[in-house]
Amino acid sequence: MDERVEMQYLVEDDNLTESHNNRFTEKSTKWKPNPYLGIILATVSSFFFSICSVIVKWMVNIHPIELAAFRFIGVLLPAIPIAIWRKENLFPKGKRIMLILRSFVGTTGLMLSFYAFRHMPLADASVIVFSVPVFVSVFALVFLKEPCDAFSVLTICLTLTGVLLITRPMSIFGSSVPSLGSEDHISTDLWGGISAFSATLFGANAYILLRVLKGLHFSVIMINFGTFALIETLCISWFLGVLCLPQCGLERLLILALGIFSFGGQILLTISLQLEQAGPVSIARSADIVFAFIWQVLFFKEVPNIYSILGAIFVTSSVILIGFRKWALTLPDNSSIKKTLQMFSSK
Repeated sequence: MDERVEMQYLVEDDNLTESHNNRFTEKSTKWKPNPYLGIILATVSSFFFSICSVIVKWMVNIHPIELAAFRFIGVLLPAIPIAIWRKENLFPKGKRIMLILRSFVGTTGLMLSFYAFRHMPLADASVIVFSVPVFVSVFALVFLKEPCDAFSVLTICLTLTGVLLITRPMSIFGSSVPSLGSEDHISTDLWGGISAFSATLFGANAYILLRVLKGLHFSVIMINFGTFALIETLCISWFLGVLCLPQCGLERLLILALGIFSFGGQILLTISLQLEQAGPVSIARSADIVFAFIWQVLFFKEVPNIYSILGAIFVTSSVILIGFRKWALTLPDNSSIKKTLQMFSSK
């Protein structure tokens, strides 16, 4: 990888307003981002993307890959006027390969996740897809040289524990405890599980590439992503023979909502990765799992059991701990809380 993108990040370097690469702070050198902002935006993006998952689960008459194409239209169109207004270079030299790679892994990962949402229980698929922090932390350590300290290991362990409690694999829990997807009328498609796991790998690489591209305005990233993704999904839909127009009425309204929530979620995710390290953002995005359980009960009348609830608590706890850490590190240097946290992180 080019040395210019192999940046050395400090553990708690939140003063991004002084970086010449940060386009959001060029107009005012006095403004400094809230230390929680990256985590908050990532969590809100989780909410938006979880709504997209519900829509994909609902719209059984349209193939998941074609739904992905509609989503990418929602990502692409609103970003074009923003880039024109800012007079951005849409395909900047030196970043082109990274933009193409980010578009490819993002598109493929999203198509795989849409297939998983369609063919698996919503919460089950969400848990697998958003267990991405494990892979992100490893890839960030290797490619971005981001630190992976004891605190990061703790939050990863909490997330993985939550994943295990929710999915309850038979190899660990035995046959006496039913795994998610084996109860009642719910059936888990083998290819759905494979798609969900593959989407996790692609998603982890998307986080890393977004972090590398943090110096670009989000409209540039989204236009490249949306254009590449739209071409790829339409070609695959045509090849599979699943292209069709949505019916008038509710279906078209849901398609519109899918585009709006996709655009909002993608903007927030892109900005959060420009403000925060890849590992913490990916863990905050795991809040999507909690939202998935809520929508599963409200819209699909599938009530989670005690194991699923405990798993959701573990995943949520990791997000809360990240927020607490961000707050503690903004305290004065003589703060006992900050000193204790720094000692723990350095071990």
